Amino acid sequence: MKYWLGMLTLLLSISATAANLRVAVSANFKPVLEHLAEQFMRQTGHRVSISSASTGVLYHQIMHGAPFDLFFSADQTRPLKLENNGRALPDSRRTYAYGRLVLWDRTEHKSPFAIEQLKDWQGKLAIANPATAPYGLAAKQSLEKSGLWQSYQGRLVQGANIQQTWQFVASGNVDMGLVALSQLSGNELKRITYVPDRLYDPVRQDMVILKRTEHKKIAQAFSTFVLSVSSQKYIAEHGYFPAIKDRAK
Repeated sequence: MKYWLGMLTLLLSISATAANLRVAVSANFKPVLEHLAEQFMRQTGHRVSISSASTGVLYHQIMHGAPFDLFFSADQTRPLKLENNGRALPDSRRTYAYGRLVLWDRTEHKSPFAIEQLKDWQGKLAIANPATAPYGLAAKQSLEKSGLWQSYQGRLVQGANIQQTWQFVASGNVDMGLVALSQLSGNELKRITYVPDRLYDPVRQDMVILKRTEHKKIAQAFSTFVLSVSSQKYIAEHGYFPAIKDRAK
């Protein structure tokens, strides 16, 4: 209780001089972060400007001087690299969520395919680029551990990021795709099967404050806000495992 009262005091104290935080966010988390940013602005008066792309693209932009204050990655690798090469504030890296991979089936099958049934599917499969998108790497790992990776060479349709992968399936250009649960809603959720966690490394999503920021305290306040009970509950309700399970209850 004392901790959160302290954070409330901090939020109120820094709201006297409203700032505009520049945040880079992985494509999969953009809709959730937009909501959280709006709530943060209502409470503090500080605006959050969001730029979205694949994690790999954003990392490349940051390494070439893009003027961001915070980076919300879809993995932990890039924030750790930024920390190690001195482009992030020491001890500012935090896990904000864990991603969940699902197989989205838009065929006319009576029930949606599970990943082990993909051996019987002769069509194309959409995944994100494993080299730049963490969900793409998770998809590749899942196919490899299921013994399907080689058989799908030539039939994979790769999106530059997980959002483009979703669009391939949503548009009907591809009938099946390995996508992020957080991207789906409504009737779409009736046509998914969860990819077992054992098939891919945890999609641990970390955020980090960048060293070039001119709004360190406000960036810290936003980081803390994302880890608050209410924010973690919202994150858990929108397709993620929360960073700290107790905070989502």
